Amino acid sequence: MPFVRRNHGENPLEFAYQRKSVNYEHRETFHSHLGIELLWIHQGKGTMIVNNTRYEIRPGMFCMFQPYQLHHLKLEYEDGQSFERSLAIFEPTMFESYFEPWPSLHSFYRFLSFGQLPYPCLYDIDGHPQLDSLFRGMNEQLPTLTGADMLEEISLFLVGLIRFLKAAWERLGPDAKAYHTRRKSRQVEPILSWIEAHYASPFRLEEMARSLHLSPYHLSHLFKEATGVSITEYMAARRIHQAVRLLTTTDKPVSWIAEAVGLTNASYFCKLFKSHMGIAPHQYRKKWAGP
Repeated sequence: MPFVRRNHGENPLEFAYQRKSVNYEHRETFHSHLGIELLWIHQGKGTMIVNNTRYEIRPGMFCMFQPYQLHHLKLEYEDGQSFERSLAIFEPTMFESYFEPWPSLHSFYRFLSFGQLPYPCLYDIDGHPQLDSLFRGMNEQLPTLTGADMLEEISLFLVGLIRFLKAAWERLGPDAKAYHTRRKSRQVEPILSWIEAHYASPFRLEEMARSLHLSPYHLSHLFKEATGVSITEYMAARRIHQAVRLLTTTDKPVSWIAEAVGLTNASYFCKLFKSHMGIAPHQYRKKWAGP
């Protein structure tokens, strides 16, 4: 199915409807987004780690990842398995004004954006006609929309989607309605932005700390507290994520890819890749390409 991705100047929504991955594509990903990601899984098996908690990936799972929230997906493709999902990624502050006429819905929207979610996933939502209608309608309209019409239709889609999620969330019980605690993530955003800009270069914590005007100790403590992983772990995962993309979209040699992700020692890169992905880079490329 089509995947719409444009920059925020063109289109403030990254969107996919029933997008399918097969043949070990995206077998393992570890990343975050600048905005909220709402992920509805139709088919797939594997595990997801968010805030050091493991969740089973299965059909009917709906996940809500907050801005800059790390999430680690490991997919299983054995026995002909595929990974099929619909998703929407957007910057929450861009659409907040559209929720202000409805105080209760607005409060839930802010909770979803910045609150302390007790868990990121809801289960047993697959096949829901209202949710499918929202995604299918957006999928049909989005490629033809421009300008003000685009922003209006996206806002209507998001209002309907968040309204659905609010009702689903509150069905979990009375405690689910207490959504007012703010998430302490703003301080880590410059760190993640720095990593995104520099992961392809050799990494030195002291250099990073100087650039961000923090001590190495405070920098490391702040990142671990906000994300649940160390800077080194996140940096390694981000490099492997990029290496997977280069292995599957180019024919560049492994040594070139190692340097392209900031690791000048190819042997160390291969060892790191295998520790994350379970197989060596050249084996991953061969397996991904298939017979």
